[in-house]
Amino acid sequence: MQLHDLAPAPGSRKNRKRIGRGPGSGMGKTSTKGHKGLKARSGGSVRPGFEGGQMPIYRRLPKRGFKNYLFKTHNAVLNVKDLDRFDDGSEITEAVLREVGLVKGAVDGVKLLGNGEVTKKFVLKDILVSQNAKEKIETAGGSIE
Repeated sequence: MQLHDLAPAPGSRKNRKRIGRGPGSGMGKTSTKGHKGLKARSGGSVRPGFEGGQMPIYRRLPKRGFKNYLFKTHNAVLNVKDLDRFDDGSEITEAVLREVGLVKGAVDGVKLLGNGEVTKKFVLKDILVSQNAKEKIETAGGSIE
């Protein structure tokens, strides 16, 4: 086999459909878009969820539950194992966590979860703590204020 013998497998490479190139192509004149109508226009297409004027399913189905958009809080979530980088006996606040880079962006608060182990004593201030994390911190000799 030589370099000039190489060729793609038969049928694996296909020419793209060239529309609007005259009557001889079979795809001239209306360019496969039919006659008039919304989808024949430039930029013309129906919006997502449009069902031809029929009441769309997202409006037919009942809405359930309550969405508390106005008073919803967004907390940054950390685990107990993330606190290992701090020195023994250090005081940890949201500002300290931001300096280190554990908390980023606009958040309403910080919540500490109990994944991992604690070997050092910490004093946590103004941080929400899960029950599991609270037990681990207090077992290690730390406190939560």
